[in-house]
Amino acid sequence: MAAPLTLLLIVAVTIRAVLFRSSLAELISERVEVVSPLNAWKRVVEGLALLDLGVSPYSGDVFHETPLMIYLFHFTVDYAEIVFMVSPYFVDCLSCLLASLDRAKIFRKQKYALESDRYPADCLELLRSPKEMFYIPLKVAMFYLLNPFTILSCVAKSTCGLNNAIIALFIFCTLKGSALLSGILLALATYQSIYPLTLFAPALLFFLQRLYIPVNLRRSSFWCFTLQYAFIYVGSLVVITGLSFFLLGSWDFIPSVYGFIFSVPDLTPNIGLFWYFFAEMFEHFRLFFICVFQINVFFYTIPLSIKLKEHPVFLIFMQIAIISIFKSYPTVGDVALYMAFLPAWSHLYRFLRNIFLVSCVLLACSALFPVLWHLWIYAGSANSNFYYAITLLFNFGQILLVSDYFYAYLRREHHLTHGLYLKKKDGTEATLVLK
Repeated sequence: MAAPLTLLLIVAVTIRAVLFRSSLAELISERVEVVSPLNAWKRVVEGLALLDLGVSPYSGDVFHETPLMIYLFHFTVDYAEIVFMVSPYFVDCLSCLLASLDRAKIFRKQKYALESDRYPADCLELLRSPKEMFYIPLKVAMFYLLNPFTILSCVAKSTCGLNNAIIALFIFCTLKGSALLSGILLALATYQSIYPLTLFAPALLFFLQRLYIPVNLRRSSFWCFTLQYAFIYVGSLVVITGLSFFLLGSWDFIPSVYGFIFSVPDLTPNIGLFWYFFAEMFEHFRLFFICVFQINVFFYTIPLSIKLKEHPVFLIFMQIAIISIFKSYPTVGDVALYMAFLPAWSHLYRFLRNIFLVSCVLLACSALFPVLWHLWIYAGSANSNFYYAITLLFNFGQILLVSDYFYAYLRREHHLTHGLYLKKKDGTEATLVLK
């Protein structure tokens, strides 16, 4: 598999290098689907200019990245293209390792279940063979490196790629079983954009499962490890925030970064659900609906954690997808991260009900985004309703995709327990309904 992966890396590097040197680079960096007020490179440059002048980069309403990020680019601004070129390959390498670790875990689980005769005889065809899983890391690499969303995000120098790298490294350390590094990296990811806070639950469930600690509120071992992991996470977050204060000399970054994410004051159009709704919102209703919209990211964590407590790796995938859909300033780079892991669930394809429809919707919306933007902003023959309609359809497609994978995962697990061909009491074929 080394030769195909090497060829894939060469092709991906070539595509990015050509686009970096083309006239399209400036056009891509201005696309509202690719960059947002939080991660646009133009805003990072403005923040660096203010920092060089001895002025706080948060004194205006331009820069909304974290202090650690601006100090990172303060020392690497001359090598920015290299940084953005390397970050996708870093995520890609981690994704391949994640797929390999997950593959090994699945093999061990299947072997144990087969040896103990846990699977019904008619569902053995649902098990994943070594041949089937051998190329999954390569497919994951291909889905990330050659994904147009990833390429556009890289060429636009969106800092979303660096955030994706942190999340990928967090997942890698979690699957490797390092609670310390996992807690630190989760704190760093939360420090960057708040929303990865929801990944705490699946990470905790994974470690509890790995250590054979039952999820039981009456067990002291459960609370002991939970408090230990929470202490690592919260302690790391406090240290990182304190380091930011030490570097900046003030707490100005808290309202400028986290207040900006939660209050959504910049209503620049993007692929999210917030901008149009709050542009039309009466001011006295704004706070209520801000809370309603923001709670979407966090609300699903508890029910999903209860339902998928035995499957924390799939829960991580679900949470990353939910974050990319419901966050206040999403970009295509966020979508590319969870889509890169779709090949890891290739065994669910036989149970997917709407994959063709979803694929057509996402492809059509991706093509229509620049068309309707041009008609609205430049030609003047359309308005914001047209662009927001495509935004709604794009997010509907994502929700349908995620819910379809959720249904397929639960259905496969049900068949592995009760058999593939279900029968009613009278002997006729039964239909499985998800409620």
